[in-house]
This record gives sequence, C-alpha cells and structure tokens, in this order.
Amino acid sequence: MSKIIPFKAVRPTRDKVSLVAARSYQSYTLEQREARLRDNPFSFLHIVNPGYRYDKEISGKERYQLVRNRYLEFREDDIFIQDQTPSYYIYKIVDREHQEFNGIVAAASCEDYENDYIRRHEDTIEHREIVFKDYLKTVGFNAEPVLLTYPDNAIIAAIISETQKERAEFEFTTTYRDTHYLWNVTDESTIAKIKAEFAAMKTIYIADGHHRSASSYLLYKEEKEQNTSHDGAENYNFFMSYLIPESDLRIHEFHRVVKDLNGLSKEEFLIKLDTIFRIENRGIMPFKPSEKHHFSMYLDGEFYSLFLRKTGYKIHNSLDALDAQILYQTILKPILGIDDLRDDTRIAYINGKKDVVNLKSSIDSGAYAVGFGMLPVDINEMKHIADDGLKMPPKSTFIEPKLRSGVTIYEF
Repeated sequence: MSKIIPFKAVRPTRDKVSLVAARSYQSYTLEQREARLRDNPFSFLHIVNPGYRYDKEISGKERYQLVRNRYLEFREDDIFIQDQTPSYYIYKIVDREHQEFNGIVAAASCEDYENDYIRRHEDTIEHREIVFKDYLKTVGFNAEPVLLTYPDNAIIAAIISETQKERAEFEFTTTYRDTHYLWNVTDESTIAKIKAEFAAMKTIYIADGHHRSASSYLLYKEEKEQNTSHDGAENYNFFMSYLIPESDLRIHEFHRVVKDLNGLSKEEFLIKLDTIFRIENRGIMPFKPSEKHHFSMYLDGEFYSLFLRKTGYKIHNSLDALDAQILYQTILKPILGIDDLRDDTRIAYINGKKDVVNLKSSIDSGAYAVGFGMLPVDINEMKHIADDGLKMPPKSTFIEPKLRSGVTIYEF
C-alpha cells in the first residue's frame, strides 16, 4: 500500500517559470553556469549557487544557509508563490525527439520507503546521504522531484488525459527544446481517486534519485526522533516525487571507458578475454550489441563483438544476469583490476543516449585505452533486482525524463 498525497507546492509565477526552471547544477559547464547567473536574475541557479553574488565559492553549512537565504528572497519578491490548496500536479514533458512523459508530481511517504513499498535498485553512498540530509535540514525544501515509476494504471491515465484537455497552468520550452506543461488537480473527488489508485499499489520503484530519497528518509528519521509530538502528518514525513507509468520510462545504458589495460599488451588482453567470450573483430565500422550478454568493445582503432560463453559464467540470481554486472565480474575487476566502480579514476562512463562515436572518440583521443558497450537495462530487470533486495553496479542506467529544479517546490 503506497501513500502518495497532494501538497501545497511553492511555484514560480506563470510569467517567470521558464526563467526560473533549471537543470541540475552539475549538468552545466562552468561557462554555461556563468552565463545563466550573469544574464538571468530569476534562474534557480542563483539559489543553489549563492556564492555568485560574492564572487566566491562557498561550501558546507555556510553555503546551506545562504541557499536558504536566497530561497527566502525569491519568496519575499513573489517570484515564488505557494498554492493555497493541496494539489496533485499533472506534469507532461515533450522532448526534442518528440518523446512524451506524462506523470504526477506528489509527495511520497518516507515510511513507505522504510517499509520497502518504495523500492530501490541502486546503492547509495552513506557520506553523500548524510551531507544531503544536512543540506535539506537547513534549506527546508525539495526543489527537484525524485523520479518514481508505477505499473500502468488505466484510471490514472484517464484522469491525466482528461485534465490535459484544459489549458495548462504552465507551458514553457527550454533551450534544450523540451516543452514542459503543468496542470493543478484540486477537485476533491479526483484527488480521492488518484490517492486510492496509488494506495492499491503494492510497490512503486525509484527510477532516478536514490540519494535524494535516502537523504529525505534520514531527515524524516531524525525529525521524528526529535519531535515529541510527532503524528505522521508533518511535511518531513514525505518527499517530492514525479510518478510516471512504467511505459513512459526511458532507460539507456552507460558505456564504460578505461584508461589502460592494466599492464597487459593488446594481445595478452585479447587472450584473457577469449577464455570467457567468443570474440569477433568487426573492423572500423561501429558495432552495437543486439542481444543480452553480448558486448561491444573498441580497442586500438577497431570494434569487437564479445559473446559471453555459456560455460564461462554462472548466473545465480537477477543481479548476476545483469550485463553491467557481467562486465564487472568478467573483465573490469579480474582483468583490468578495477575493484571500486565508484571511486577508481581509471574508469569513466558515457551515457548510451549519445552515439557510439562518442565512445570511439574517447579512445582515439588517447584519454582511454578501451571502451565497452551493452544493451540498456529493461524495466523488468530493474524491478526484479529491486524485488530481490539487490543493487546494480553504479552507472547501470541513464534514465529519462530528466527533471528541472524550481518548477514545483515542496517545503517541510
């Protein structure tokens, strides 16, 4: 049973939403950030980068408090206004490739996260969880929803479709040529229907935002312990989420590129691979795998196909069957000596939405020695791993949609 509730969002005014909305801070280059901070006084980047006005990099608790200060300034200047009625927010994104994503922005329960009704498929880093928990405690808001996915539901789909016949509260296009639409749902009977449909779902899955949800859960636990009159209705019991049906989710793979062959010559490396894979040299023409457990490799100016030998690797559970895990267990760790996929500086990742030419260019430039490609994870693999309580290797999925910060804000 999932508790997904409406809330009173803090939102930009209609005339400023396109100026406020921002991608995640890390997704901008330094030059892009500088341009937006210099030329757009309404960008949400001014809130998350409060040191800009002092021409200084600020970190830690001092930065958190300044983020809070900048946010309050946006509130005081009526750039942000809070809705008076709890609402579900139907949100639609049409990207530059004309893919549509239709879902609902709502508040998801930290207790559901604790009880595994909201399930995760990726591991988190404890230090990052704690740092972001402390950040949330100071700033007092979620600005970017966690992306959750649920089984396709005819009743919710009909409500979304019917609501979208009305004029959207927000409609704006980004410089990436993605168009965003938002509708408020305030009708009590419609809210009750949405709430009941989510309540009937046994499990909902985190698609993107594992650290944000984990940090919100840590904050919930801390606030609950410190609040002697805790009753479960406080805003800290929830975190802002964007819930989309499984059929709307887009999952891409990540390519792996490695800086060296761990002291091996090209020939020695290929001989070691031959024990576990059937290898075919595909020449200079880009090659992409077409089946699970098949991989592409780019090495020394040529593409290779790697087909996992049936006798070379044992599959005992859903994680063992994951291609990213197979690559790690058969090549990255035992042959190339990469044990820690998160922190080893010899490995890097290129999202698979980019053409395989990006992988080739990384190798040809001399920055990396070898690159590997694979098929993307499918939704059933992701769910199966989460259901089994297992965790994928880092950078196993590049998931869309990617959400903007500052369009809806959840205060606690």
